[in-house]
Amino acid sequence: MNDPIVIVGAGLGGVRLAENLRNGGHTGGIVLLGQETHPPYDRPPLSKSVVTGHSERVDLKPAEFYTEQDIDLRTGTRVVAVNPDAHTVTVERGGQRSDVAYGTLVLATGLVARRFPGLADDVSGVHVIRTIEDALALREAAGTAKHAAVIGAGFIGCEVAASLREHDVPVTLIEPTPTPLAVAIGARMGQMVTRLHVEADVDLRTGIGVDEIVVEDGAASAVVLSDGSRVDADVVVVGIGGYPELGYLDGSGIELAPRSSGGGIACNGVGRTSVPDVYALGDAANWADAHGDHHRVEHWNHVVDHAALVAAELLGHAITHQSVPYFWSDQFGLKIQMLGSPHPDDEVHVVDDDGRKFLAYYSRDGVLTGVIGAGRVGKLMKTRQYLQTPTPVSALLDQ
Repeated sequence: MNDPIVIVGAGLGGVRLAENLRNGGHTGGIVLLGQETHPPYDRPPLSKSVVTGHSERVDLKPAEFYTEQDIDLRTGTRVVAVNPDAHTVTVERGGQRSDVAYGTLVLATGLVARRFPGLADDVSGVHVIRTIEDALALREAAGTAKHAAVIGAGFIGCEVAASLREHDVPVTLIEPTPTPLAVAIGARMGQMVTRLHVEADVDLRTGIGVDEIVVEDGAASAVVLSDGSRVDADVVVVGIGGYPELGYLDGSGIELAPRSSGGGIACNGVGRTSVPDVYALGDAANWADAHGDHHRVEHWNHVVDHAALVAAELLGHAITHQSVPYFWSDQFGLKIQMLGSPHPDDEVHVVDDDGRKFLAYYSRDGVLTGVIGAGRVGKLMKTRQYLQTPTPVSALLDQ
């Protein structure tokens, strides 16, 4: 009997890959290894509807899916080593270690949340958002919180601030760049996101960092900012990003990408790593683009695209279409969406702004690179076609 395709990581990428393989006609074994004890679930709702209490865990597939599709889902299973020569992975489950043989191995291990530097992990009142337990713990804390400090105004930080305001928790949002989301969407559009937070009475502190989380009797009591000021807070949310935890690859010979290109597992344009029969996809994977440049991207749609491309490669199928890059964020009752791959320094053309909802185009050298909108779902989605081929931004501005 041939060894199965073993997928390490039971998140969106791993589940989509398994589904694509079955839909594409693969009849061999598929083993899906997940470190968490829960069935695979969707992560975007964690900082939004789960923290607010509007939803519980959002499973990616019903429980019967894995049985019906003959996918061997093993939860509570942590991979601790990869041995390409033996074609095995060493797993730990219930305190016991064993080896799982593979014919093809796919690494879809995602990220772990970055902790505040130098702070012990067991300090009460300090939270990150990466797992369902994280989100539920923050939701519980919001019920009695007197004041929350959110460190980092990227997507997670902004969403958490909005969710905590829905609980009527006073929030201070702290960000070292000039505006929320400046790294992702640029300072000009970040100013429009700023309006949403200010209108919701978020105490927004930009252009400043956090030097210290003050701990008293084992619990967070305040944060000290880089200008020496202090923000009292009994709930502190650290939203400073995540990183691939790849210690399990030590000694495997699988090449890692340099930090200058984002780190992660080095791959070619279809997810193949430096070791035969081993692929990687999703947030932990650093893929080569059409120009040979390497990038590690942490957006939902990239994970979906990677899963489709790896499945096609393993099945020997041609794939001719990738979706236009897309991400979204829910804040204060608005869906903020972006299509394309704009750079924060691209030229911005605001075409619709009523003081709350907005729509804008990004361009570089006169060519449309992206579209961002808040509360403009229909208008934004109509622009997708213009991002599939090079389009002069003037063609849209003249409409």
